[in-house]
Amino acid sequence: MNISPRRSAAAPSGRPRGIPGANAVHHVAYTVPDLDQAVRFFTEALGAELLYVQGPVEDPTGDWMTRKLGVAADARAHVAMLRLGAVTNLELFEYAAPDQRRQIPRNSDWGGHHLAIHVEDVDLAAAYLRSWPGVHVLGEPETITDGPIAGDRWVYFLTPWGMQMELINLPVGIPYEQQVRARLYRPDQPWNNEGPVAHNG
Repeated sequence: MNISPRRSAAAPSGRPRGIPGANAVHHVAYTVPDLDQAVRFFTEALGAELLYVQGPVEDPTGDWMTRKLGVAADARAHVAMLRLGAVTNLELFEYAAPDQRRQIPRNSDWGGHHLAIHVEDVDLAAAYLRSWPGVHVLGEPETITDGPIAGDRWVYFLTPWGMQMELINLPVGIPYEQQVRARLYRPDQPWNNEGPVAHNG
């Protein structure tokens, strides 16, 4: 595998860089085919905490859904907000819409995406996820040996509904840290104290 660094894009000349007053990424959000299934998987398999569920979000007689969310006027949604660890809020949507596309994008497609979870032991975490019905781990974990993130151990997996995710362990002291002052956020402890329990049923 060849991973080559690319030059980062610069901000337009003379313009301020960044959103005024921005201080954090508040949440990431994904649309799922079955909200109950997704909430169960994130809470039971991944250890997330469910904060709230709301809905339906809809406007049966107007165009609020189009104006505000960019979806069909008669679309409706149910929403759940979860907490994953110390810094990540995860919002899940289940939509019903007349023009809904139901293909999950591949990583190579526009809109392709994945959510990565930092773990202490990628191999142990991958073995744990293989015990969950419907989870597909994409091959065996591997370690990157060249480039700015040499030492990174990782593997991708698919949730039971096909959402792409990653297990990653990015150790302190990897090569990019010799070139820049900024550091990627790296958690220093597990987000729950219970530890994973294999699920075979």
